[in-house]
Amino acid sequence: MSRIRQMMTDDSSETGIDMSPLIDCVFILLIFFIVTTTFVEETGVEVDKPQAASAERLEKSSILIALTSKGEVVYGGREIGIGGVQALVRRMIQKEQLPVIIQADAASPAGLLVRIIDESKLAGATKVSVAAKNPR
Repeated sequence: MSRIRQMMTDDSSETGIDMSPLIDCVFILLIFFIVTTTFVEETGVEVDKPQAASAERLEKSSILIALTSKGEVVYGGREIGIGGVQALVRRMIQKEQLPVIIQADAASPAGLLVRIIDESKLAGATKVSVAAKNPR
């Protein structure tokens, strides 16, 4: 009789799956993806880039400066002006030597584009490129 009671009490206890290791694994993966994610900063304005036959893809980590058709110099969605280019580039390349990519509108003043290139070089940038559409 006692044997039957033991079997009845053993069957009545529920068996389940321990979820703790699964939750730990999910959180470890979440932390891994947060730490390894890189964010690409956009210039904040839409620029109509000219066509180029020699266009090639550059690194994702770079300093993107936009030049609009109205002559506005934009970084990160705000206008910095030609005077802010040198300070911005100098600050950004302190940690790591990043290339400067200028997204100039096809109708932007060429003289202003050259001044942005000069300001970037004076700030210490070794690679300065002008973005263009790839015809392919």
